[in-house]
Amino acid sequence: MLLEVSLINTFYDVFQAIFDVSIEVDRGEIVCLLGRNGAGKTTTLSSIVGLNKPRSGSVKFKGEEISGKDSYRIARKGICMVPENRLIFTELTVKENLELGARHKSRKAFQGKLAKTYEMFPRLEQLHDRMGGDLSGGEQQMLTIARSLMADPELLLLDELSIGLAPIVIQMLKQQITRLREENLTILLTEQNALFALDISDRAYVIDKGGIVYHGSVEDLRTKKELMREYLGV
Repeated sequence: MLLEVSLINTFYDVFQAIFDVSIEVDRGEIVCLLGRNGAGKTTTLSSIVGLNKPRSGSVKFKGEEISGKDSYRIARKGICMVPENRLIFTELTVKENLELGARHKSRKAFQGKLAKTYEMFPRLEQLHDRMGGDLSGGEQQMLTIARSLMADPELLLLDELSIGLAPIVIQMLKQQITRLREENLTILLTEQNALFALDISDRAYVIDKGGIVYHGSVEDLRTKKELMREYLGV
């Protein structure tokens, strides 16, 4: 397994947010973590990347224990997270945001990666000199994904990718994620929009009140109508 999360427990001060959560993601897979708002999805991703370190349990990446490490060290190992609130640099241009994603690359490597990124997100090439704060919500989401891809991650974490976006933008992102799968990029994503996530994922976990209540294939989850209705509202 590329990523092995085993029985992690994470707190906010005295409040426990997730309970004995275990997730596995194999190389080349797209795995989704589904649940209602407040179920523990974002906390799980934050625990993996060290933004909110688990108090107990294990997080292994390529067999190496990374739980407890600083987030910048985890990022250098090949894990990038696209946060729900995007966190682009609003006073930098699109190109400058992308440069930050590839700040450790040589100039030649950067130019090659930039060309590939613009091929995937042609709208960003058109907006290369536009300030990040002047972009629409969909354009900002493209930019934050593209910035992460500039770092050549082995594992990409996507937190609530579709939230607040127009259906046409969601459809475009679905096509791009499918393309990333074809390039063998491993992805773990969280979503309230279960139908969107299931369309692009291989396996699914469902989390509720901080604990995993289901794990299985996408095909199997689609047959669990009562579970889908109770925990996902669909």
